[in-house]
Amino acid sequence: MYFLYKIIFLLFLCTWSAESEDPLGEFCNENTNITNGGKLSANIDKLLAELVLKTPSTGFVATTYGKEKDQVYALAQCRGDVSTQDCSTCIQDATKQIRQRCPNQADARIWYDYCFLRYNNRSFFGEVDTSFGIFYFNVENVSDPETFNKQLGALMDHIRAQAVMPKEEGLGKGKSMLSSFVTLYALVQCTRDLSELSCAQCLAIAVNNFPTFCNNRRGCRVLYSSCYVRYELYPFFFPLDSNKTGSPSKTLRVRVYP
Repeated sequence: MYFLYKIIFLLFLCTWSAESEDPLGEFCNENTNITNGGKLSANIDKLLAELVLKTPSTGFVATTYGKEKDQVYALAQCRGDVSTQDCSTCIQDATKQIRQRCPNQADARIWYDYCFLRYNNRSFFGEVDTSFGIFYFNVENVSDPETFNKQLGALMDHIRAQAVMPKEEGLGKGKSMLSSFVTLYALVQCTRDLSELSCAQCLAIAVNNFPTFCNNRRGCRVLYSSCYVRYELYPFFFPLDSNKTGSPSKTLRVRVYP
């Protein structure tokens, strides 16, 4: 399947922060250019201001603003394990950065560790969107791939099943002991506008990327517009497993289009 993908760029970076001012990535659809200062652009700004106010209380907002050709659809969601304050800070950063990075596009998305935000001048609510992806993977390999991949598969199956349960609101997380000294941590999340079936579909697509981009790697993140998947050999979701230690090493980032 991935012969259909074109790798846009590959980049070394080091990641070690709970939340950075810089996003994990963004997508500005150059096929949706709009006039800066026009009605549609003004509606985007008004909608983003609404997201800043409303998202932190529930961790999720999907809403619209404007009419007919100037109508804008927007979605904002925080990671389900983060605090209201961290959610608020992340959404504020996201609304500022998305307009700076995609000032003249009607279709834009931005990913942070703690939140995700997107808008478009067409409705995308309820649709599984894996048309653009960002993949992070650790440059180091695991020492026992066979055992690791078996445990990773079982953990992913468990938290994916958890995520599609209505009460979990698209979030699944868990850990698995690989040895007395090593613990595997994993988290998945769908945007809350998706049905259970659509959530399961998006997560399946994301996890199926592991053999291509993250095979035998010590850590991996798959970022789509409809879901998010991550695993690491150190604690990264809340509440943090304080009696476990570990530090991420260098990762690679890949952006791909279909």
